[in-house]
Amino acid sequence: MKTKYIDLIDQTYYFPQEEFTLKDQNLSFHGIDLMELIETYGAPLKFTYLPKISDNIKRAKFWFKNAREKHDYKGEYHYCYCTKSSHFEHVLNEALKNDIHIETSSAFDIDIVKHLIAKGKLSKDNYVICNGFKRDQYIQNIADLINNSHKNCIPVIDNFEELSLLNEAIDGEYNIGIRIASEEEPKFEFYTSRLGIGYKNIVPFYNREIKDNKKVNLKMLHFFINTGIRDTAYYWNELLKCLKVYIQLKKVSPSLDSLNIGGGFPIKNSLAFEYDYEYMIDEIINQIKVACEEADVDVPNIFTEFGSFTVGESGGAIYQVLYQKQQNDREKWNMINSSFITTLPDSWAISKRFIMLAVNRWNDEYERVLLGGLTCDSDDYYNSEQNMNAIYLPRFSKTKPLYIGFFNTGAYQETIGGFGGLQHCLIPSPKHVLIDRDEEGNMTTELFAEQQSAQDFLKILGYNE
Repeated sequence: MKTKYIDLIDQTYYFPQEEFTLKDQNLSFHGIDLMELIETYGAPLKFTYLPKISDNIKRAKFWFKNAREKHDYKGEYHYCYCTKSSHFEHVLNEALKNDIHIETSSAFDIDIVKHLIAKGKLSKDNYVICNGFKRDQYIQNIADLINNSHKNCIPVIDNFEELSLLNEAIDGEYNIGIRIASEEEPKFEFYTSRLGIGYKNIVPFYNREIKDNKKVNLKMLHFFINTGIRDTAYYWNELLKCLKVYIQLKKVSPSLDSLNIGGGFPIKNSLAFEYDYEYMIDEIINQIKVACEEADVDVPNIFTEFGSFTVGESGGAIYQVLYQKQQNDREKWNMINSSFITTLPDSWAISKRFIMLAVNRWNDEYERVLLGGLTCDSDDYYNSEQNMNAIYLPRFSKTKPLYIGFFNTGAYQETIGGFGGLQHCLIPSPKHVLIDRDEEGNMTTELFAEQQSAQDFLKILGYNE
């Protein structure tokens, strides 16, 4: 009878997979010996595997290149990274190695852009696409960038008032985009996104506010839906509605030459994950070209804004199972030495599921468990996998430590969790390790941040000496 953890994984999924392999009883991730990492740095810990960022950027650019060649698509393609997914310098440094552009969403984002320019990481050839609802400081920071001759900074108009605010702050001519307020899926609690301008209002807005404004050139129409780029009737319907607006706008605005289709490529959240990226890109390029040819307008340059897709699959978190609590006849709680609420907030806030696997003891028998965090909050738990309504792990043993890993956690978790700040129940943020490879392919590690200390919390809380 097959009762070992390795048997469970092997008969449930195709295993091993590209990034997950097994050496002896221990799990490797992209060739990283995770038990060796634990022995060096301890657990809990978080890590960022930097080469995966470049890998995903290169994959997307390759797919778009192939699709454009296949369909003889004359427009250019520009890959933008959404800084809000992870603002860390090591993430931006890795991403910018790949000839990409930046998308911002708030005032302080522009300060990061200025830092990158000063360090020579960004040049005036790089596009800076400025999204989000803009008020005084954001407007001023955008204006500073453009007034310092960064002409490829494109503020995307989110509401009717922003254009006049930008006009007052910016000297000379500048380029803008307009964001479409997309209609949401029926399951949403509202019909239309709060971001952007309604489909029917965009052309009248252009004719009223932009057409005769000699300072402003409309360069971009921006389109994004919350559910992301997925092969659903809803997505294709919204894309076609967007293309109709683009065509109407292009016929009255010769300067319009770019369509920003936003982001939303999913990332791997299960060993059973399937998504045909190449098909989706091919079909998007095809539909844009067909719609423009039928309307007799030039195809647009295409911009994408990939955040989670860029950085999500580079991240991981490792915990130790401290103790097992048998709460009733059926439920066994494995208590980890950290908190899900504080370290993987999406697992608590939006019930997001990540890939979860045992790091060691794969040849041991398995059992069904619930995972509990250290806070006193009843919601600090993790109870199922993406495609299984349960969690199975090697049996708990007081004499054999068990480590578990959560993978593809690299987007949003640090910023939503408040990296470096207060944590629920004062559970400290774990160590954070950066993992890279040198020119020969040898792995290198660097401790980016120590685990938070009591003194860190006391200082924030005002308990000064």
